[in-house]
Amino acid sequence: MSYDTLVSMIGDYGYAALFFALWLGIVGMPIPDEVIVMTGGAATANGLLHEIPAFALTYLGVISGLSLGYFLGRFMGTRVIEKWKRKKKMEKYLLMSEKLVEKYGQYALVVSYFFPVVRHVTPYIVGINKMSFRKYALLSYSTGFVWTLIFFTAGRMTGDHVEQVGLLIHSYGLKLLWVPFAVAGIWVLYKMARGKHSNLNSGN
Repeated sequence: MSYDTLVSMIGDYGYAALFFALWLGIVGMPIPDEVIVMTGGAATANGLLHEIPAFALTYLGVISGLSLGYFLGRFMGTRVIEKWKRKKKMEKYLLMSEKLVEKYGQYALVVSYFFPVVRHVTPYIVGINKMSFRKYALLSYSTGFVWTLIFFTAGRMTGDHVEQVGLLIHSYGLKLLWVPFAVAGIWVLYKMARGKHSNLNSGN
């Protein structure tokens, strides 16, 4: 599925397209999560979708896809991991996830969100390690909310350039993490400036 197909699906199926595109990320959707979330934000900026339901369905898609990984790891054990070890493409992500869990323990769930693909592998690892769902949900869902908000807001700001910016962030991970933060910061300052300008005009 291409970026243009995703945009077309949003036009045809609306909010559901965002949810299922992210939920199916666990099985390796060809469009990076960053691009999908940013596309959701862009769709609200151009009036195609309403902001609150679009964000809600996007967030639910993110956490549902990652939770599926957790439950597969918890109840299927190492079978999925053994398959990944036979694939060179997945081996490096598996190794990175294992190192994050070894170094940061339960907080690897927080750190992994900002590494493409690794964010999908880490829930498997903590599921295999029998982390309680309560602890998993607390860490993953709270981080997922912040992560989704960052990229959703960045999508509202970047508009027609969502695909290029999203792919760049997906490729370089934490090295370009400052981009959505900077975009979000500019957006907040812009809103504040507009609010002050409106107040001044109404005072006159």
